[in-house]
Amino acid sequence: MKSVEITLNSIDKVKSFVNIISKYDTDFDLVSGRYVIDAKSIMGIFSLDLSKPIRLDIHDNEEADAVIRDIKAYVVD
Repeated sequence: MKSVEITLNSIDKVKSFVNIISKYDTDFDLVSGRYVIDAKSIMGIFSLDLSKPIRLDIHDNEEADAVIRDIKAYVVD
């Protein structure tokens, strides 16, 4: 499993983020504090505090680098 910090601070970013990761068969979790939700769930994402960076857990090491490359615009450096 690999993890990266991402930011999703607008509705358009949430929609495009979900569209990108939905192309993968891998499981993804978004972790904010003690809340863990499915990263492919738009409704779940909107239940989180989007004003702060969120941890994305990618549960497939083989696809992780490709996923991170595809979501580079959302990754917090």
